[in-house]
Amino acid sequence: MDDVTLLSALHEAADAVVGAFRDHDDWGLSGGRDGQYASDLVADEAALTILERHGIQVLSEESGLVGEGDGSLVAVLDPLDGSTNASRLLPWFATSLCVVDGAGARAAVVHDHPTGVRYDAVRGGGARLDGVLLPSRVAVELADAIVGVNGLPPRNPGWAQYRALGAAALDLCAVADGRLDAYVDYDHDAHGGWDYLGGMLVCQEVGVTVGDAFGRNLVTTEHAARRTPVAAVGALFDDLVAARRDVS
Repeated sequence: MDDVTLLSALHEAADAVVGAFRDHDDWGLSGGRDGQYASDLVADEAALTILERHGIQVLSEESGLVGEGDGSLVAVLDPLDGSTNASRLLPWFATSLCVVDGAGARAAVVHDHPTGVRYDAVRGGGARLDGVLLPSRVAVELADAIVGVNGLPPRNPGWAQYRALGAAALDLCAVADGRLDAYVDYDHDAHGGWDYLGGMLVCQEVGVTVGDAFGRNLVTTEHAARRTPVAAVGALFDDLVAARRDVS
């Protein structure tokens, strides 16, 4: 499958989730696993229907590994990243999709549901916001940085300000488009690949370094795998990784 076809399938899946939410009014817990919402399941079903129709194997937060394939092409799906925000009417939640192959993250779509804004990226082809190419990010000094975080930082490592917004996919996209200068996960191995891979590729395509705070490969298709992502440009990335390791 070529990149254009692959990206089109991801957009179609995101569109299906948008459509499924039009008449959706149950934002409470699903009664299934801890922390799962009815909206997670609605979004999951909508996206899987499209991706399976295109013959793409899927690793979903909600459904696990779905579809036939040899693992050479897998769409890593978070049907609703930030579902707790959605349940509380906090406008920061998204659907995130990222196809990975043997070389890493290949194509991604992240749809911001409250605003309707959509990011996409193809490896080596740049990243776009609503179809418009995003410019490369420039480095920011730690003392001037506004940093998105997950979890509670035990102390200020020297940044100007921080924000805890609650949806890693959108947090990373906010680094890519310049609303945030960096992102650090201060929780302990809290994120599955579905949380960060879509935003990771969007970031990488505008020159943002994204890595695990402890040096592990972020690209994984294991449902049980968890990582600690950090994202920033230039020396700020190294500064934040060092600060994160200092409190591990």
